[in-house]
Amino acid sequence: MITIYHNPRCSKSRAACELVSNSTANEPVEMIEYLKQPLTIDQLKALHVMLGGPLLDMIRTSETEYADLSLDAPGVTDDQLYEAIVRHPILLQRPIVVRDGRAVIGRPTENIAALLG
Repeated sequence: MITIYHNPRCSKSRAACELVSNSTANEPVEMIEYLKQPLTIDQLKALHVMLGGPLLDMIRTSETEYADLSLDAPGVTDDQLYEAIVRHPILLQRPIVVRDGRAVIGRPTENIAALLG
């Protein structure tokens, strides 16, 4: 099973969906529009573990919500960052593709190709 967390208004997300559908003819794919179905804190923590990088890699720091919530302030905890993503799902990096307990951020799409290969 492949899961794609995406925003259909994002060209990178659409490219990820196309790449996955063209690369995995026999594998089921679940597409989750995370703006309509926000992730829980537990789901975000599990996704973070699968990504294997810093939590900040999961966050779109260019979004106005990031600055408005002062998420770049010294001392902001991981729990505060998770909570911010839950309340403001636009902060979640996109697309994120999950397969076999591993995840990648699909920027660039070569990350997805490596996960599927």
